Amino acid sequence: MAYEINPYAVKVTLVAGADLSAAQYKLVKLDSSGNVIVCAAATDAPIGVLQNSPASGQEAEVAVAGVTKIVAGAAITTANLQTTALGPDTSGRAVAKTLGTDTTNYVVGRPLLAAGAANDISTAIIDCSQPNRAN
Repeated sequence: MAYEINPYAVKVTLVAGADLSAAQYKLVKLDSSGNVIVCAAATDAPIGVLQNSPASGQEAEVAVAGVTKIVAGAAITTANLQTTALGPDTSGRAVAKTLGTDTTNYVVGRPLLAAGAANDISTAIIDCSQPNRAN
């Protein structure tokens, strides 16, 4: 079962730039106005994981760093945490990125709990304060 450790998470509250009512635990980014929207490309630089499900214009609580639940975009294994990193897919879900191969993609964390399939809720440790490419 997925879990999170909220007392040790760094969170910020921003404005939802779209209806995010179905986006809880997805990777999010900032739009050109500084509002929170769901990541829409593997090359997007996430600012964190959405913790609530706000409508457009409401407060969006975003975990920037720490241990959080996250929506998987495909099966995720924890077999080799040294080379398995997580980044966004085209729907803001977390997918495995291969370091040294997916070099145009941003990575923001590592899986702590495996996911069996797309849309499973998994657990990851994240740090989106300075996302890096999967070099």
